[in-house]
Amino acid sequence: MGFGADVLFLLLLGLLVLGPRQLHAMLGQVARAKAQIENAIRGLKSQLSAELHASPRKSNTDRSHDQLGI
Repeated sequence: MGFGADVLFLLLLGLLVLGPRQLHAMLGQVARAKAQIENAIRGLKSQLSAELHASPRKSNTDRSHDQLGI
């Protein structure tokens, strides 16, 4: 089975078990949860990027030059 066939099978199984109205509501909840997760990931990435750019670290060679007074 390919990816498309797996998804189709799961949708048909959900339709049989839940019915059309409950399946529609369930898919809506899944879509909202997916959007919230993507939004949280996007926020974490931007926060991490801002943190990394706000405090640049010195490399090991820069530190050794500082210690030697160069």
